[in-house]
Amino acid sequence: MAYQGLAQEYLGMPAVTRAYTTACVLTTAAVQLEFITPFQLYFNPDLIFRKFQIWRLITNFLFFGPLGFSFFFNMIFLYRYCRMLEEGSFRGRTADFVFMFLFGGFLMTLFGLFASLFFLGQAFTIMLVYVWSRRNPYIRMNFFGLLNFQAPFLPWVLMGFSLLLGNSIIIDLLGIAVGHIYYFLEDVFPNQPGGKKLLLTPSFLKMVFDTPEEDPNYNPLPEDRLENRPRDQDQNQQHPQ
Repeated sequence: MAYQGLAQEYLGMPAVTRAYTTACVLTTAAVQLEFITPFQLYFNPDLIFRKFQIWRLITNFLFFGPLGFSFFFNMIFLYRYCRMLEEGSFRGRTADFVFMFLFGGFLMTLFGLFASLFFLGQAFTIMLVYVWSRRNPYIRMNFFGLLNFQAPFLPWVLMGFSLLLGNSIIIDLLGIAVGHIYYFLEDVFPNQPGGKKLLLTPSFLKMVFDTPEEDPNYNPLPEDRLENRPRDQDQNQQHPQ
């Protein structure tokens, strides 16, 4: 029963959230089982551009460290806020959600070229948390039963928690910065006087990920028109046996 419930929950996840979290878990499992090592995954501009190890542009977003508290903490936040974004403000807009992934990943990669950052998955999670928190400013949050605050403070609380654990806050600051850039360009600037929408999802992403809208100029064949159907056929369709 527990297995069925877990499988049902997994299959009920929206597509992008399921794909990303699955990739992160499988990557970590492969490292734990020693099929691959973190040295084959980390972000290294020299190996990417001189040795053409292009996969590092993606794999550095998929590894959150060995199994432990930090890994499960990141997975919980990744799953929760990625899913809430996809089922909330991006509902029915999968292409726009994928474009946010690409935009955020591109900016983080640019920053990674000039800084000694090896894995950017945590920054990506913070970006998702930041965008969700700014789009839900009035939701009250509780952090481990210790702090009560409104949603926009959540990324900063997480950064403070990382600091308490002795981690570098550069990754968290990067996620917040990229999240703010996306939020400003997508939600703030277009609504300013003289502003306009600068982040336009490419049409090929819409073709791949979004269900095409019904053409209003579509003219069905005569036999497909409702008024030309036999009455008994209509009744059979309305009352299937």
